[in-house]
Amino acid sequence: MSSNDPVQMLIDAGAIPATPFSESSRYRGVELATLARADGSLLAYVRRRFIPPRREIALAAGHLVQGGERPDRLANQQYGDPLLYWRIADGNAVIDPNELTDEVGALIAIPVPPAGA
Repeated sequence: MSSNDPVQMLIDAGAIPATPFSESSRYRGVELATLARADGSLLAYVRRRFIPPRREIALAAGHLVQGGERPDRLANQQYGDPLLYWRIADGNAVIDPNELTDEVGALIAIPVPPAGA
């Protein structure tokens, strides 16, 4: 961005964060990009997030699904942050996190907690 861009100047000064995503977001660290529209305006978007292959995700434990469990509550129980449900979904290669707890008695993988959790 141009050095005359007031938003970039605030980012550079540390007044606002460089990323719009929190530490627990699945999009933290994913590159932002822009697309030039036909009218010359720019559309900002988040590039695609690639999930590592399951074999590359370190696992901490297995968990037997109990009745009434939800992915966010399981993440809160395991990591202390309900917004980290996506880590469990990634570790089990599911797109819809609700699939994790659909089947009572299913064994799901719990990935190693993120640093600081």
